[in-house]
Amino acid sequence: MACVETVAGRATAVVAGNHEHGAVGLLDLAWFNPAARAAALWTRKRLSDDHQRYLTSLPLVSTVDDATLVHGSPRHPEEWDYLVSAEDGFRAFAGFETRLCFVGHSHRPGVWSVGGSGPHHEGRPAPLARVALENGRRYIVNVGSVGQPRDRDARASYAIWDQDGRIVAVRRVSYDHRLAAGKIIAARLPRVLADRLAHGV
Repeated sequence: MACVETVAGRATAVVAGNHEHGAVGLLDLAWFNPAARAAALWTRKRLSDDHQRYLTSLPLVSTVDDATLVHGSPRHPEEWDYLVSAEDGFRAFAGFETRLCFVGHSHRPGVWSVGGSGPHHEGRPAPLARVALENGRRYIVNVGSVGQPRDRDARASYAIWDQDGRIVAVRRVSYDHRLAAGKIIAARLPRVLADRLAHGV
């Protein structure tokens, strides 16, 4: 499928999420809500053997320079824990040794940091939010979601890590969510997957 091929062809590092594991049969779909289960089964039927092999081969954790990449919590990646509250994030620092950790899973952008001046948590960065990486501090950054943001902002969310500038920027960009919703409905997937895109929930 186009997304798999684009990511495989361009990304330096990729980690698996629960939906990839669900789509290739590595995660019991009973764990999914009915709409997510339907989407995983729909995806499974459309993956070629090569796509399935690629997705099956993805690690749960990867490291790029001084950053750990993981879908859920770095403490127990295979348990798919959400990092949402301040406490969720602060507990997760014990699960990695790099200075930075980039996560997703909750589809809600956020930043946690710990260091000499104490812990800090920002649950919803402003558009184009810039996090200056200070000496002596470690960070967890939830980059949000390109395809299904859940922080009541319908725009896609992603992050840019500027290593030279020592900055992480969490950014939002508008996309045609109505077109995406129309494709979901045309595929006869659950209507809730289409409707939620307009509201970012």
